[in-house]
Amino acid sequence: MSSASPPSIDDLLRDASFQDATVSRLDLRGAELTDKEFTHCVFRGLRADASTWKRVRLEDCVFEDCDLTRAQFPLARLHGVSFRRSKLMGVDWSSLGSNPSLGFEECDLRYASFVKLNLRKTPFRSCKALESAFIACHLGESDFTDTDLAGANFDDCDLSKANLATARNAFVSPAKNRVKNARVSVETAVLLALFHGMKVAGYTDTRSDDEAFSARGKRR
Repeated sequence: MSSASPPSIDDLLRDASFQDATVSRLDLRGAELTDKEFTHCVFRGLRADASTWKRVRLEDCVFEDCDLTRAQFPLARLHGVSFRRSKLMGVDWSSLGSNPSLGFEECDLRYASFVKLNLRKTPFRSCKALESAFIACHLGESDFTDTDLAGANFDDCDLSKANLATARNAFVSPAKNRVKNARVSVETAVLLALFHGMKVAGYTDTRSDDEAFSARGKRR
């Protein structure tokens, strides 16, 4: 289906292929989309929490102001897909097809899971990623500009050359991750030093280590 006729819910459930289409303000909560293909499509204001996108192919697509809370993407192939100002709380991205190409801007990624994914050069800009999990992911050269990572867990990840310089509440252990040439803030550097038992002049002189960690949140 082309952009000449904006797809309806029935169209999305029935048809297999969509190109240059704009999907606006449809209610797909709990819907199951299987073996669909979307190329150069825009999804705007979509309500699709708890929806399933099984073996769906998304090529050069954009999601704007959508609610995809707890959505599932089993074996979905996402290439050149951007999410902007969208709710993606609790999404487990781990079942995506290989080598996804994604981008996140001003998105809610709280409690999301990224496990064993190649996310090299992925932008996570101005997002809320509290309590999210990044496990065994390739995050080299990824960009976390102005993203809140309070409580986020990075374990066995490659963060080489990643940009965490303006990320908030970021704590990435060099003992558990590869961090060569990663850019971090002064706050993150101080937290790492405290975690490894060092004293930081001008910082721990005025308050205890426990107080310093309390300012950030739960100590790991």
